[in-house]
Amino acid sequence: MQPRNMSMSGVVDLAAVKAAQEAKAKAEQARAEAARQGGGTGAVSPADLVIDVDEAGFEREVLQRSAEVPVVIDFWAEWCQPCKQLSPVLERLAVEYNGRFLLAKIDVDANQMLMQQFGVQGIPAVFAVVAGQALPLFQGAAGEAQIRQTLDQLVAVAEQRFGLTGLTVDPDAEPGGGAQTAPAVPAGPYDALLEAAVQALDAGDLAGAVQAYKNVLSEDPANSEAKLGLAQAELLQRVQGADPQQVRKNAAEKPGDAQAQIAAADLDLVGGHVEDAFGRLIETVQRTVGDDRDTVRLRLLELFEVVGAEDPRVAAARRALARALF
Repeated sequence: MQPRNMSMSGVVDLAAVKAAQEAKAKAEQARAEAARQGGGTGAVSPADLVIDVDEAGFEREVLQRSAEVPVVIDFWAEWCQPCKQLSPVLERLAVEYNGRFLLAKIDVDANQMLMQQFGVQGIPAVFAVVAGQALPLFQGAAGEAQIRQTLDQLVAVAEQRFGLTGLTVDPDAEPGGGAQTAPAVPAGPYDALLEAAVQALDAGDLAGAVQAYKNVLSEDPANSEAKLGLAQAELLQRVQGADPQQVRKNAAEKPGDAQAQIAAADLDLVGGHVEDAFGRLIETVQRTVGDDRDTVRLRLLELFEVVGAEDPRVAAARRALARALF
């Protein structure tokens, strides 16, 4: 299988401005907390730069870690001969790049669900996760020069767009001794604020619910419950008072109008037509350019948050969006 190159501009498209701001805030929070505790660096050993990941540890080892360092995922299997050529190169480069990225190795035979969620069609396959957002890098046994170029672009975008400067590596550190130095659990609790948001939703006070969720995120930008709740509340707020018949008439008459298609997609999603909503916006991305295209893309990313990253329809739509953008 020939390697498939992917433009590094995709990481910006897949993560979006909102995710970038949240990732920066979390990274800054972790650095500030480390400094408060005595200036600790949270240094890891070179051996900690290559980790084996399974389904149970994926959220902790990949999604959460991707808020502080780009995580490169190597999908492999013991029977795969090209994997045996590629994996050692990736492992060596992970150490050579000295903490600029973390390499997570996933055995597809033991982790079929992860393979399906990423839409892996064949191995070896290499993906990256940056600020919780996934993007494909290449598939097949790529040459080292191509791998280096891709990694250079990845770490540059991660730093420039997301403020992810990577991990501090101490060659004398014991393996496993410092990888989790930065606090993973933010200050809280937020139960009262989250409950206030739920009560506001139940009462039909969408503006109050939006503000309550934003209050949580101002203190804890990575709070998954608040992020999901905010996305849902904002969606309901957008469709409140809309005339469904007029919205759909506008969308049918103006297939290239970004705002008309966005409004119709919101209605699709509220009505439970998830695939219709995603498909409408992906088609609009293909029809539009410039600011209109970016506006549609960002709304699609917001709808992904409403549905949830674990939903297979989101994974399929992300792949379709990547194809539409490249």
